[in-house]
Amino acid sequence: MEKFPNVQEYSFDKQAQVLDLILQIQQKEYNVPITKHDQPDLFIIEEYYQSGKGNFWVALYNEVVVGTISLLDIGNNEAALRKMFVNKDYRGEKYKTASLLLDTAIKWAVEHKIKAIYLGTTPQFLAAHRFYEKNGFISILLGDLPKGFPVLQVDKKFYKYELE
Repeated sequence: MEKFPNVQEYSFDKQAQVLDLILQIQQKEYNVPITKHDQPDLFIIEEYYQSGKGNFWVALYNEVVVGTISLLDIGNNEAALRKMFVNKDYRGEKYKTASLLLDTAIKWAVEHKIKAIYLGTTPQFLAAHRFYEKNGFISILLGDLPKGFPVLQVDKKFYKYELE
């Protein structure tokens, strides 16, 4: 039995598990009225996220997807952190899933000379807000986002992480 999840780059054979995890958290845990059809990027992860300076990772525990994170290349050596989701049973200090995922994304960003990571989230994800702030993200206003940042309808709170 593994102690911590293993983070690896996304591959197509994990698509169904990724979709199930994300929808479960959005719809059932947080009651966000969003469907898989509202998220066409989840059907073209390789083309959408794994291009340019972007990437998509999964956290696996015994070959089951328990977490996801991605960096979307938005140009100008900047990235949007997207699709950060962790199964509620794998959150916290016991498994460190969120930290493992975020560390992987930040390491990638440094290696690919990304100067800043931005993210948008919903007001009800309070634990996520604390997690981002604890990990060096600073709260910013909508107007402080770069032009290339894809603001989602549900996003009302925004953060920036400086790498330079």
